Amino acid sequence: MSNLESIPFSTTLHVRDTCLCLHVQRAARALARRFDVAMKPIGLNNGQFSLMMSLNRPVPATMKSVCDLLAMDRTTLTAALKVLERRGLVKTETDPKDRRGRLLTLTDAGMAMLSAALPIWTRVHAEIEVELGDGGSDVVRQSLAGIK
Repeated sequence: MSNLESIPFSTTLHVRDTCLCLHVQRAARALARRFDVAMKPIGLNNGQFSLMMSLNRPVPATMKSVCDLLAMDRTTLTAALKVLERRGLVKTETDPKDRRGRLLTLTDAGMAMLSAALPIWTRVHAEIEVELGDGGSDVVRQSLAGIK
């Protein structure tokens, strides 16, 4: 047996029941699964939808702006973009103002895919808002926005 002090099981239960990180992660996974299941018939997952929606803007997006919006590191974004680029949904080009930078845009096929996904997102999002009750989703968004 180890000489390390054991942590009582009651502490485990306390952490299980009160850990904000655990509860937010569990909720995020549950939400992600719902959107993944709903968008599967059109061949997208929730992360791809969010990434493509972040590119729906009047001018091409920079890598940094997308990383900041999605709270994603550059390596993770690059990997996610490669999948969408191979499918012809996103185009990445060198920034003419800074040859080190990349500019990201949706292709016509990407815009068509996003247009097909939006009604699905709208329906699932509305279902979740009903489940959270009157003003519940606003409270959740405001609470989460306070975490930096």
